[in-house]
Amino acid sequence: MDWAVDPGAWAGRLVFTRGLALVYLLAFVAALRQAPALIGAHGLTPVPRFLRATSWRTAPSLFRLRFSDRLLGAVCWTGIVLSAAALVGVADRLPIAGWMALWAVLWALYLSLVNVGQIWYGFGWESLLVEAGFLAVFLGPAHVGPPLLGLWLVRWLLFRLEFGAGLIKMRGDRCWRDLTCLAYHHETQPMPNPLSWWFHRLSPRLHRVETLANHVTQLVVVWGLLLPQPICGIAAAVMVVTQGYLLISGNFAWLNALALVLGLALLDGRWLAAVLPVERPAELSSPTWFSVLGLVVAAGVAVLSIGPVRNMLSPRQQMNTSFDPFRLVNSYGAFGSVTKVRRELLVEATDSLGPDAEWREYEFRGKPGDVHRRPPQWAPYHLRLDWLMWFVALSPAYGRAWLVPFLRTLLEADPATLRLLRSAPFGAARPAAVRVLLYRYRFTTRAERRATGAFWHRTYERELVGPLTSDDVAQRVR
Repeated sequence: MDWAVDPGAWAGRLVFTRGLALVYLLAFVAALRQAPALIGAHGLTPVPRFLRATSWRTAPSLFRLRFSDRLLGAVCWTGIVLSAAALVGVADRLPIAGWMALWAVLWALYLSLVNVGQIWYGFGWESLLVEAGFLAVFLGPAHVGPPLLGLWLVRWLLFRLEFGAGLIKMRGDRCWRDLTCLAYHHETQPMPNPLSWWFHRLSPRLHRVETLANHVTQLVVVWGLLLPQPICGIAAAVMVVTQGYLLISGNFAWLNALALVLGLALLDGRWLAAVLPVERPAELSSPTWFSVLGLVVAAGVAVLSIGPVRNMLSPRQQMNTSFDPFRLVNSYGAFGSVTKVRRELLVEATDSLGPDAEWREYEFRGKPGDVHRRPPQWAPYHLRLDWLMWFVALSPAYGRAWLVPFLRTLLEADPATLRLLRSAPFGAARPAAVRVLLYRYRFTTRAERRATGAFWHRTYERELVGPLTSDDVAQRVR
């Protein structure tokens, strides 16, 4: 079945699978460090409670067989070991069945985390990683001819990711249509990075150019992905550049990194072969059964694509939606609306109550707090608590299920929770009370930056929660 193989795509497959393995590795490391405090048996939104309220049919997960924090750690460590093995090339030396087993286990483990992760795993890049991981199962190791249909499914994934994001913008906030959204976005995005201050300070004309370039890429150039090489490669190269631009201007977990990997995988194989420090395998086998399996998978994806395509074409398009419980084919999109004003939650604690109480801040790892601290670079690593704090600042409803339990763990000086933070005002000691304040933040002007050294200016707005003691929290949790 020579028609089912694209020998020239061996380099693209290599880039895709190694890049995917790296993202998997980061995702499992993040889960190992954060999941016990967020979704563990005693976490902010415990998995056992979630499992009792849902079913296999709506949220399939290996954790339905059994859940414990020890098993959660074992799943994360297994994912780390297998993704590291794939990253260094062990998977490429396996027979086809071994390759498929390794990638299938990675997919099943991460799907199991996502499907019990609740609000903490509700981001589009989680489904993107699951979907990309599923496709990797059927691409085959280095000594197998790259399956033509499998690589077309990679094209289809990148097309839906980019086109869905473009459509949601044009249907959403008016500022996308009048080309002014990026005059706000660099400042108000969930987690700015070290260069965001400078991007925000670009001229209004350059912000319009940024926005227009985004539309051209996601709504026009994206169609080139469905055309033969080298046109597909040129379109993919444009997306690699734009995703790289997004990568250096914000912290969007592994969304841009994985999109960039997808784009690199679709470059013309001759271009990749010219720069990769590896040689093309001397022989590429092509078992008939593997080609037939690829045909079956492609047909299945085509059927499952009906829902996402209808969603993209609908005037009521939904962002980041899964249409099947295994997240095999999803809809994507981000920032259909752009926040014009940035608000931040500051969590404070005191070691004594009374009129002379001294309140001191908890510092988070990624989100803005100290106005003199340069916004840090965390992507492609994902700080889930920091991201959710941004959403709560938009609307307290986002924290209804977990904000008070979070404050309780701070009052208990819970070690797992404190490890999610950059610093606690009283270290491992328990505070007497905590509270949550709402501030308005904005980037400093160039003059303010020179005069004060601060990256942010903040203005107090109101008290959102508190002060709360351990007794107060116990009553509210009940």
